[in-house]
Amino acid sequence: MQSLIIHMSTATARAANTAQLMRDLPNAQIVEAVNGRDPAQVADVVTHPGTLHRPHYPFPLTPAEIGVFQSHRRCWQMIVDNGWDMALIVEDDLRVDPPRFARAMALVAAHATPDMYIRLPVKNREIPARTLATDADMALILPRVVALQCCCQAVGREAARRLLNASQEIDRPVDTWLQMHWATGQPVHSLLPNGNAEIAGQIGGSTIQTKTRTSGKLMREFRRAAYRARINRRPQP
Repeated sequence: MQSLIIHMSTATARAANTAQLMRDLPNAQIVEAVNGRDPAQVADVVTHPGTLHRPHYPFPLTPAEIGVFQSHRRCWQMIVDNGWDMALIVEDDLRVDPPRFARAMALVAAHATPDMYIRLPVKNREIPARTLATDADMALILPRVVALQCCCQAVGREAARRLLNASQEIDRPVDTWLQMHWATGQPVHSLLPNGNAEIAGQIGGSTIQTKTRTSGKLMREFRRAAYRARINRRPQP
C-alpha cells in the first residue's frame, strides 16, 4: 500500500516527524500541502458560508481549513490518477506505534475494498453500528456517528473518486464534511484502538485552530453543541 503524508515544506517544526513517518509507513511519499493563505493556490476553490448542506455549518471556513480540505482532495486525486486500490493518507502530526500499526494494517488489508474509507483515529470515541472484523482488542467498525480529525485514514480508489465528485464546492472543514454520509454518499469505517497519536502540541501546535476572544467562546461552544446534536440525529445505517 502507498502512503501519502500531507506536509507543508515551510513547516520546519514538523520536518523531523515527517521524516519519521517516511520510515514508519509503507511506500511513503510527501504530498505538498495546499496553503490556504496563498490566494494563488486556492483561486479555483468555490466556498459557501456553511449553507451548501444541511445542517448548516455555523462557522466561516478559515484559510487553513480550506488548505487542509484541498490537501486531502489532492491526495484523493492521486489515488484515482494512479489507479491504486487503496492508499494511506496521513497528516504530519501523526505518530504511529509500529507493532500495533502493523496489526491494524493487516486487518485493513484483509477486509478493505476500493469502495471503503477507513479511519485510523487517534481517539477511541466512536460507538459501532456494526463490527466487521476483530483482532484481539482491535475492531474494524462502522461507527454510528463519525468522529472528527483526519490524522490517518486508508482511502480506496472508488471512495476517493466519490469524495472528489462530492466536494467540488465546500462549505465546512473536511472532517466535519466527512461526518455527513447523506451528503457525501460515502460510508466511513473506523479501526480502533490502533496505537496512533496526534502530537501537534509537541511540534509547534495546530496549524488550523485560531484564538477566540473569551467573550465569544461561550456562544461558539453553544453553536458547536447545537450543530453536533443535529449531526448525531443522522447516524450511519
